[in-house]
Amino acid sequence: MAEQTGPTFVVIGASLAGAKAAEALRSGGFEGRLVLVGAENELPYERPPLSKGVLLGNDEPGTVYVHDQAWYDEQRIELRLGVSARQVDTSAHEVALSDGDTLHYDKLLLATGSVVRRLEIPGIDLQGVHYLRTLSDSLRLLETFRAGGRVVVIGAGWIGMETAAAARNHGAEVVVVEPQPGPLYAVLGAEMSEVFADLHRAHGVDLRFGSGVAEIRGEGGAVRTVVTADGQEIPADTVIVGIGVSPDVELAQAAGLDVDNGVLTDEFLRTSDPDVYAAGDVARWHSPLFGRRIHVEHWANAQDGGTAAGRSMLGAGEPYDVVPFFFSDQYDLGMEYSGDLGDGYDNVVVRGDLKTREFVAFWLRQGRVVAGMNVNVWDVQDAIQALIRSGRAVDGAKLADGDVALDAVYAG
Repeated sequence: MAEQTGPTFVVIGASLAGAKAAEALRSGGFEGRLVLVGAENELPYERPPLSKGVLLGNDEPGTVYVHDQAWYDEQRIELRLGVSARQVDTSAHEVALSDGDTLHYDKLLLATGSVVRRLEIPGIDLQGVHYLRTLSDSLRLLETFRAGGRVVVIGAGWIGMETAAAARNHGAEVVVVEPQPGPLYAVLGAEMSEVFADLHRAHGVDLRFGSGVAEIRGEGGAVRTVVTADGQEIPADTVIVGIGVSPDVELAQAAGLDVDNGVLTDEFLRTSDPDVYAAGDVARWHSPLFGRRIHVEHWANAQDGGTAAGRSMLGAGEPYDVVPFFFSDQYDLGMEYSGDLGDGYDNVVVRGDLKTREFVAFWLRQGRVVAGMNVNVWDVQDAIQALIRSGRAVDGAKLADGDVALDAVYAG
């Protein structure tokens, strides 16, 4: 390649966060060399459709891409796909790639995302055991669901419950196994967990709580039975492991960057090295709003964090001060959630009807709203986030009353 003039910015991770950072750099006036490195052979894509529209068979795979190839060509962004970063030398400002090449950088963004947590039990390598993280994972699962059969989902988090819903949509028999007392228990608490348990039971899912999985048994190299820790034997043709993800910090850790459940950054998404930034699932950034570092593994953070990191790399950034947000679609239930329950909550106030699944739930701590979730009720997210940002005490009775505007629920 001909020698480039001007600075070189390298983005490791051809992800949504990486693509949005590249977009922000070019739209912000960066004219230097811009290289986007990705281990997958796919163009950067969005992950929510993998467990929603694509897995349901409603969306074509091509709809997941952030931009098409022509856009990267027009923006003079070098895509190095199918290549992983092996080492970052912060002293030399160099990235060693798996194909033997070395890239010099003036500024570097880590957008390496997360890796799925692997289950270490007998039989985990049998044919028919699936994880869901990549586009190819989703397409394999779609083919499996269309073939029918019995599906066992290990883990009742977001991925577990969305894949369970997709499998039922394709007519599969579905059993979900989860050690917690209910689905989404660790992220939503007992009150809202029951809403999702009722939803899946109403759609014919067999939910087994309070036990993990001890073994997967097979026949002829293929899955046949899932054995729970308390001895239940569940027939299965397909097993989906959805026990969460971990931030992909291996590269950052080896480079000597500060790491603790994510790559630690300041409010500008700058790591402990001033020329290295981190965004998306891999980052644990200092939130001015919450006054501590937070880590979010959802689409909105990848999109918004990537954009914010790109601006910060240009020296034109502002503190990354978002309210964490995510959404989910399961059967006829659509929901949006904003907030952070990292410091716990005291009680939940509900506005609307839990039985018809049309409501807004508010998590309160010391009388203040710290999180809110709207279920089949729309156009309230701005108001929910305003309540969270205000930090003001609210009147619980007003909060529960659908006739009271959300900007009029404050106490006093």
